[in-house]
Amino acid sequence: MSKELNLQTRMKLFQDMAMIRKFEEKIAELARERGRVVGMQILALGQEAVAAGVVEAMQPEDVLISNHRSHGHLLAKGTDPGKLMAEIMGKSGGLNKGKAGTLHLADPEVNAILTSTIVGASPLLGMGTAFAQQYNGARDITVVFFGDGASAEGSVHEAMNMASLWSLPVLFVCENNCWAGAQKLNEHSCLQDISKRAAGYDMPGMSVNGNDVEAVFEASLEFIGHCRAGKGPALLEARTYRMRGHGEHDPGLYMDKMELEHWSEHCPLEMYRKKLVGGNRASSDELDALEKKCQELVEQAVRYGDESSYPPAEDALKDLWV
Repeated sequence: MSKELNLQTRMKLFQDMAMIRKFEEKIAELARERGRVVGMQILALGQEAVAAGVVEAMQPEDVLISNHRSHGHLLAKGTDPGKLMAEIMGKSGGLNKGKAGTLHLADPEVNAILTSTIVGASPLLGMGTAFAQQYNGARDITVVFFGDGASAEGSVHEAMNMASLWSLPVLFVCENNCWAGAQKLNEHSCLQDISKRAAGYDMPGMSVNGNDVEAVFEASLEFIGHCRAGKGPALLEARTYRMRGHGEHDPGLYMDKMELEHWSEHCPLEMYRKKLVGGNRASSDELDALEKKCQELVEQAVRYGDESSYPPAEDALKDLWV
């Protein structure tokens, strides 16, 4: 079943972005409360268009591999917000029984089979799932997310090189948010356009405005079609901006205030709202209702997480493979 950019898809893109925004705003709020969430909270506020646009172009059977900034990817793929919230809280009612926390989430039910907080690990893991898909003769593909900081890792080079050699059905998505920890893009990468690296691996590459959800969706649709047709991998770079510190523990004092102000004027959610209303595709009331619905779902997720218990100590060694 092919997808297209019709009204239904446009409304879904807006709703997914709104859901991701509301969910992560709540995480940022909870992170300021002692004992409410556990671990390092690494958010993607301001980058919602990448997750929404790429995932909407996927089919349900396609595999998603994510990194440490994964909440939006999983929500767009269909992960239950309550189970996700409970997992972030470290509760037994969570996706992974409270054992993964926020940084190693997995939801096999929606084919979001793993995330990895190891920088640069996700492309190699995604190459593995793509190899399995090819070996089994499936028409499914793998979509793997990583950041511009990870693009400097040797593991990313190895994954792209082997994926191209073996013509694996994997779409590499570089979420270029201009930061690797506290390092700016020009401080850690000799290339400012990560998509140019695709030529070195004999695969198609494209750079797209990562704050324009329709542009992300259409580019993803094109490249996913390429991968599904058995033509090998592709590299999509989504240019966006990290609007906060590396995580909620990081106040981002090193970030340029004028640069932040510039990017805040290009908020993907607000830009898309204006586009939909201005193009007479939706009314402000309709979009307000969608945002309200998302906020209610987030509040329900928090209640579910709060009502879930912490896993008992005797469960610590259960569900282990080694």
